[in-house]
Amino acid sequence: MARSKIAIDRGLLLLLGVALQPAMMAVPGYAQAAGGGSISSAPSANSASLSVKAGSQAQVSGPTIVPRDLSALRIEPGDLLSVSVFDTPEFTNSYRVDPAGDLTIPLCGKVNVRGLTLPEAAKRLEAALKDGQILTQPQVNVDVQQYAGQYVTVTGEVGSPGRVALIAPTSLGEILAEAGGETPLAGAHIKIRRGADDAAPEEEVPYSRSKSTPETASILVRPGDSVFIPRAGIVYVLGAVNRPGGYLMQEDGKLNVAQALALSGGTVLQANTGGLRVIRRNPDGTVLDFPLSYKGIAKGTQTPLILQAQDIVYVPMSKIKATFSSASGIISAAASTAIIDR
Repeated sequence: MARSKIAIDRGLLLLLGVALQPAMMAVPGYAQAAGGGSISSAPSANSASLSVKAGSQAQVSGPTIVPRDLSALRIEPGDLLSVSVFDTPEFTNSYRVDPAGDLTIPLCGKVNVRGLTLPEAAKRLEAALKDGQILTQPQVNVDVQQYAGQYVTVTGEVGSPGRVALIAPTSLGEILAEAGGETPLAGAHIKIRRGADDAAPEEEVPYSRSKSTPETASILVRPGDSVFIPRAGIVYVLGAVNRPGGYLMQEDGKLNVAQALALSGGTVLQANTGGLRVIRRNPDGTVLDFPLSYKGIAKGTQTPLILQAQDIVYVPMSKIKATFSSASGIISAAASTAIIDR
């Protein structure tokens, strides 16, 4: 009878333990404290990713792009690395990379790890421990405990201009997405300046709103680069048109006289279409005045003039106004003209 009662009690305890096991596993530290299982001390790729993200969020408020493959991450000054040496706990610690890119390891001195991947840094530390005759067969593991943070500066016509924290080279398309994407006012080219040197030449990347631009996916942006998205060029349509104003040269940055007149709603009934002109200001300050044949453009016998940014298309209201409208007066009128977002 006593043995039967003990067996029943043990069975109840076993069932109770099975029922409570999921709840106990949710308690922090329980899995590590519980015996009966082998738990690896080496950090996994997922834990490394979480540690990188946690370190980034602690220092920056903006978005952080983490590379898909953490083995491609390059160590930079300011990073806090977790270094573990198998079976040698006295070397296992966290080390901050100094401004010169060095780690100071006890008995080993300074070891430069700047620009290395995590596996490369582990191999270099193993070589330093072995060459210094400190350990004969060292086995080192390196992980990122805290990322110091580098940035790509994105300015111009994007939804959220500012700094995007970046760990590894990333495609231009992903950078633009993190910055909120291009606005409707974005021009036909994106400018990239490599590094922090303001005197470095800019790289221009074509961009189109009307079709896919493969360059934005293939070109890589690196930490320290600057990305600038200029506003599209503006063409002014003034005078006897239904909607006078400034119009953005979207759709690949190309616009001709006929398209500009169409954007402005066409000419009014009182317009003197025979006095159609295009005023162009050159970078050296000179002004060109092009008389055009409206009838020729409308009939298709004359190719519409391709406009440049800051060109002014002017349609006078009458022959008298056409005669007395000077180029300088038209330019002054364009300076106070509102830009119309089509």
